[in-house]
Amino acid sequence: MYETTYHRATSVADAAAKIAACEDGKILSGGMTLLPTMKQRLAAPSDLVDVTHVDDLKGIAETGGGLRIGAATTHAEVAGSLSVRRLAPGLAELAGHIGDPHVRHRGTIGGSIANNDPAADYPAAMLALGATIVTDKRRLAAEEFFTGLFETALEEGEIVTAVEIPACAACAYAKYPNPASRYAMAGVFVARSDGGVRVAVTGAGANGVFRHEGLEQALAQSFTPEAAASATTEADSLISDIHGSAEYRANLVAVMAKRAVQKLAG
Repeated sequence: MYETTYHRATSVADAAAKIAACEDGKILSGGMTLLPTMKQRLAAPSDLVDVTHVDDLKGIAETGGGLRIGAATTHAEVAGSLSVRRLAPGLAELAGHIGDPHVRHRGTIGGSIANNDPAADYPAAMLALGATIVTDKRRLAAEEFFTGLFETALEEGEIVTAVEIPACAACAYAKYPNPASRYAMAGVFVARSDGGVRVAVTGAGANGVFRHEGLEQALAQSFTPEAAASATTEADSLISDIHGSAEYRANLVAVMAKRAVQKLAG
């Protein structure tokens, strides 16, 4: 790794001040992506500002209309939360299958969405659930927040502090994981509420996570596994790499959508 200077933040304001004073600083939370990237010399930040000890960034709270999850809350905490299991069970299930136990007990929801890996699980849940991403400066709808491969609407020095999620008892996630990394080769999150059906896909899109309008329309007409399996996904909008062709991923999207709906159907 390249030489870097480590700072431990005591509050969100302290973290913001420290990162603003850095030449090329990065926020460090779980470090599940940043530290391996640094070890491979693909990133060389001048400073690391550790926010894992900031209490205001931790915890899960019910908010009447849903959930507020602190950005430094680990995947294991999301998976094990009784509140999440009751108000957004698909999100708890998703978090419980991220990586391995080591990753789940160190990685955080805020770090994952801020990194916006195109194969990460949380972005699909954020889009399908209509989440709001809260930062130290503003509030952003998930559809405004995720802008492309490894890209978000975050400005320089802006810090994700929490996510707010409307309650959705009828939601489920299914993914086909890469057997080595456990990242999604295709993951589909389905959320059904009085407002209709929302479906988001991760791991397959050439431009990252996306809403799948075809699946939404098919499931709005007939909320059945058969309808999910019959919806078309255009291969020319998907990733093709050493792990699978775009056509293969198009088929995976249909299969994962069917499995997610089957979970909700009983």
